[in-house]
Amino acid sequence: MKILFTCGGTAGHINPAVALARLVQERKQNAEVLFVGAKGGMEERLIPNEGFPLETVTISSFRRKLNLSGLRYNLNTLRNLSVSRKEAANILTSFAPDLVVGTGGYASYPVVREAARRGIPTAVHESNAIPGLTTKRLSAVADCVMVGFSGCESYYRHPERVLVTGTPVRGAFFEKTRTEAKKALGIPEDALLVLSYWGSLGAEQMNRYMNDFIAMEIQEKADFYHIHGAGRNFAAMQEELNKRKLTLPPRVQLHEYLYDMPCVMAAADVVLCRGGASTISELTALGRAAIIVPSPNVTNNHQGKNAEVLQHAGGARVMQECESNGMNLYQETSLLLQDAKRRKEMERAMASLGMPDASERIYQTLLKLWQKGRN
Repeated sequence: MKILFTCGGTAGHINPAVALARLVQERKQNAEVLFVGAKGGMEERLIPNEGFPLETVTISSFRRKLNLSGLRYNLNTLRNLSVSRKEAANILTSFAPDLVVGTGGYASYPVVREAARRGIPTAVHESNAIPGLTTKRLSAVADCVMVGFSGCESYYRHPERVLVTGTPVRGAFFEKTRTEAKKALGIPEDALLVLSYWGSLGAEQMNRYMNDFIAMEIQEKADFYHIHGAGRNFAAMQEELNKRKLTLPPRVQLHEYLYDMPCVMAAADVVLCRGGASTISELTALGRAAIIVPSPNVTNNHQGKNAEVLQHAGGARVMQECESNGMNLYQETSLLLQDAKRRKEMERAMASLGMPDASERIYQTLLKLWQKGRN
């Protein structure tokens, strides 16, 4: 079995594909896996780090603002589309996959489209409640569309091809209990841990707020532990904390990227995060209480709609970025840490929404698709 996964742009597109690739290799010992992403994307760092081979295509997004800069950018994107089609064709010819799976990101478009044109079995997975542009367009040609939320079939041109599978979560997230994870991180079993991160790429405004958050916990000598992933704003956060002459105590850790996210999230008692679908699938799979600040810069308010599902169920507190600051984030976090009963209720609500067998559901769907293609 030769399976090609195409994804990129954010960890929310990459991580589900990695989870599926791991499961495929566990079940099919002789399976060959290849990833295809976008040139210059974070997949160039994350995929090789996971031990998978990666090919890239030249692809970029479209800008909605049609000013002079936007028009120039979009013209370049159109040129890239032409280039990426040829690159995708060459990759498919060279690897000759039995199955092609897209999990989001612009790199998926030329690869899945060309595979469908060649008659190779294709599937796409959409983690968000509302489909992105790439998924929506590919749903017209893909053999199967797998979605993370029920009730969103009406957004697709061929609802009969849509299957509710949930979003896959890497097996590593289930390897440790909270107690075991805290021990692995050197955190006392009875200590509370806050995990904060604003997406794989970081978020400049939210990380500014986290400087204030960290300053307050140092000033108040907070007794909880705190691990923060700053993404590309890591250096700027360090510089700002240095300007304020703030030295991080041992209980506060600042990282550029949390490569051990499965362990850190398993250990967490409260998570501060965005509303990306991959993050939400991890929160619900583990049953972790969260304070969610959806990104206001996401098309069609995907993150806000994802977060609303969790808040409605009672698993999360949703705050808008325009209403947030370091002080109220710190206060909300402190109140939640002080209320063990509320945290447990939120954890139960989160867990009730989880689909821990999402990887298995998707694997079985892909297996049927592959077998059908062989007949």
